Amino acid sequence: MERYEILKTIAAQIERAEVSFPTSAVVALKLKSTLDDPDCSLDQAVRLVQAEPLLAARVVAVANSAACNRSGRPITDVRTAVMRLGFRYLRALASAVVSRQLAVSATARDRELAERLWEHTAHVAALAQVLARRVTRLDPETALFAGIVHEVGAFYLISRTSDYPGLLDEDFPAWSESGEAEVGRAVLKALAVPAVIVDAAEVCWQGFLAMPPMTLGDTLLLADELAPVESPLRDLDGCPREGMAATIDLVVGEETLREIMRESADDVASLVAALRH
Repeated sequence: MERYEILKTIAAQIERAEVSFPTSAVVALKLKSTLDDPDCSLDQAVRLVQAEPLLAARVVAVANSAACNRSGRPITDVRTAVMRLGFRYLRALASAVVSRQLAVSATARDRELAERLWEHTAHVAALAQVLARRVTRLDPETALFAGIVHEVGAFYLISRTSDYPGLLDEDFPAWSESGEAEVGRAVLKALAVPAVIVDAAEVCWQGFLAMPPMTLGDTLLLADELAPVESPLRDLDGCPREGMAATIDLVVGEETLREIMRESADDVASLVAALRH
């Protein structure tokens, strides 16, 4: 079967709800669903976060990051961390756990791909948050969420390599074409990701960066271009990165993008570190 046909098959399977999740991802999905309920209480959210150790650790770490804890006072418990972050932030972090757990694999190569992909994702999410706050003036939490889930289709593909040997071998042109969008779109739909996030991911898949950036899609794509770590699956398409990040600069108010990035470097580094573990 040709690789593009494999991608279409995988996307069709996802659309038929033929997708399974590891135990920790199931807990994270339950949390996400619970948080979508307008009647969800703080106690419910805290109990669900505490039920998943990886998520609990991530929530406390992010709550202590420089980007989220301006006071600098250490947060050492889940309840305080949840109150600090709020439910929308928790949805993003729950999606982060789902994304990483999708790529749980038995092979060393696939684990390496997943780790590199998560490193890229963490940088994009942190940069998107800063860009939304400082450049495009959009909701930073929505931008963070978009950054966390924009590669979820790639994580899912890594999880399917045992079913389709050779799927992610070198010279993978289909990944850089419509296959990426097809699988990514299907996984985002299966996770019930809001349409505004899916639309932003579509901009990222298409790769057309508008200047000056204005939309959530522009924010996400700019963060992707500025990220110092490239997606490992993009390396497989045989098309080297063109170094656009080195040439991107624009005036934002009385500052330039480069000045904003320098000023926000600590926030980005802190959030990346919190998301990384």
